[in-house]
Amino acid sequence: MQTRQAITILSALAQESRLAVYRLLIEHAPEGLAASVIAEKLGLANATLSFHLKELLHAGLVSSQPSGRFIYYTPVIAAMSELMAYLTENCCSQSATGSDTAIAACTSSTAKKSPRPPSTKRRTTSA
Repeated sequence: MQTRQAITILSALAQESRLAVYRLLIEHAPEGLAASVIAEKLGLANATLSFHLKELLHAGLVSSQPSGRFIYYTPVIAAMSELMAYLTENCCSQSATGSDTAIAACTSSTAKKSPRPPSTKRRTTSA
């Protein structure tokens, strides 16, 4: 991930309504929600929601799929996973202790908190 892309994503989420929309969509992943349902659940006017969804689409955090008369929005979980990896890629690299314990603690804490795409979770079986 490039710095500019990270800034775009963080900027998109740095607004209360957009953050609420993204969090709601995460709750309903991977199916997503129709725009009308998002507006109803969050109490947003359609024009306001449309503006915020456009910003989230531009940042690559959500995708849209028309279905009949409705447009469904789903979170792009991989985008958030890439952002978390970008933000933590140098975790503990400049630690004063430089110990393996500090690096392991940093790695395990970021691994627990970073969302993973559904396909990553299913790769636990070995051949």
